[in-house]
Formats: sequence, C-alpha cells, structure tokens
Amino acid sequence: MTGYRQSDLEQKLITVASGKGGVGKTVFAVTLSHALARLGRDVLLFDGDLGLANVDIQLGLMPQHDIGDVISGNIDLAAAALTYTDPVNRRGRLDIISGRSGSGALSTVATERLMGLKSGLTALCGRYDHVVLDLAAGVDANVQTLADNHGVILVVLAPDPTSLTDAYAFIKLARLRNPEADIRIVVNRAQGQLDGERTYEALRRVAKAFLNFEPPLAGILQEDERVTEAIRRQAAVLSRHPQSRFVKDVGAIAKHFPVRLRALAG
Repeated sequence: MTGYRQSDLEQKLITVASGKGGVGKTVFAVTLSHALARLGRDVLLFDGDLGLANVDIQLGLMPQHDIGDVISGNIDLAAAALTYTDPVNRRGRLDIISGRSGSGALSTVATERLMGLKSGLTALCGRYDHVVLDLAAGVDANVQTLADNHGVILVVLAPDPTSLTDAYAFIKLARLRNPEADIRIVVNRAQGQLDGERTYEALRRVAKAFLNFEPPLAGILQEDERVTEAIRRQAAVLSRHPQSRFVKDVGAIAKHFPVRLRALAG
C-alpha cells in the first residue's frame, strides 16, 4: 500500500474524458503527459480505451505488452509500462501503458476487473508525479467506472452542438456517481480564444441550469493543422512542432498541476 494522502491523489491522477469521439481527446492526453514530463515530472500515461486504444499508434510505439496482458493475468500493471524516449527531455520521464487496439472484447471487461485496474493505477500513483488516464470516448458503464477515481477529470469537447450535448451527458453521469467530482473543461479545436470562451459558456450555462453545477474552464486549445500532420506521421506533437499554438495551449494547462512529493511504496 502506498503512503500518499487522498489530497495528493486528487492532483496526481488526471483523467481525460469526452462524451463523444473525434474531439481530439487522445492527442490532448498524450501532449499533456508529454508537457508534464518536459516540466521535469515523472508521468505515467495509461490508455484506458480498452477496446479501441491508440495512444501507442499516435506515438509510433511497438509495445511488447499491453493492458490485455494485465487483464489476462500474464503480468502486473507496472510491468506493462514502456518508457517513451524523448531526445530533448533529460529531466522528467514519460511511461506508457498501452491498450489493445482493435480488440472490442476488452471493452466488455467485467466490473471486478476494472476495479482491479483502478486499484493498480492508484498504487502506481506512489511512483509518479502524475498518472494520466485517457478514457474511451462516450458514457458507457465501463467508462464511468474508470472515471470515478477521485482525481481531476478533464472533459474535452469541440465547438459543435453534438459535442456539447455529449459532454454534458458525461458530466451529468459523473456527478451522479460522485457529486464532489473535480470536473474541469477543455475546449479543443477552437477558432480562436473567443470561440472557445463561447463554447465553454454554453456548457457552463446548461450545467448550471440543470445540474446546479458550474465546471471551471481548464483551458482552450486553438485549431492547429500541425496536430493532424503529427498524428499522420505517428509523432508526438510536442516533439515535432514545439512552438505550435496547440502545444503552447496544452503547456499552459500542464503548468496548473503542482508537483507533489512522491510517497514511498510500503
């Protein structure tokens, strides 16, 4: 059992979620993790899309193990971690635990197995400054089970009505499970700061009216064609385009997460 306190977990564990696919959730999770590592932090990025995972694909990695090996009992969670080699970063560390791409069977993992994964991730928080959990898109039961973890939840949405509606649905269900959930909003693919602020304000008003809850804005990520180019080349956006608008916007969000001393595992 690790010796960290609950208050430490609330800043160590960062869950990245979205109510629908196609809003740039995973590239944000990857870039946020990379940015935290560049700040000198030790970071674990866990691909929580258990059936259609793609973190390793976006980074061009060929992991020897993935979450399927953990669920089947072949290895433990820590042994599945692969360190991402960053030629520039000499301070922090970025480890990846990959999902299993194209295996829909993992999306129906039994609840007790998911609870075991959650416990394993909680234990690994003692070894890292931050653990970033990239959830599958949507609001199904497995997604909500993994999201209910007492860490920070960053809900990513894009400036379109369906994305806003689905983000609201995710927030509603997450609040039903945990009324004290620390949910924050990230607007991606905004056509400028004003567009992002309008999108956030629309979601804030709906959440206030129907949930009596106003999730704070974590940040706005402006549309940047270099993100698509990096994904196509299976390269980290931060490494390929370190001065891009997207990287700067994600970096601003990363700086809001404080460093806490890692507890010694007992």
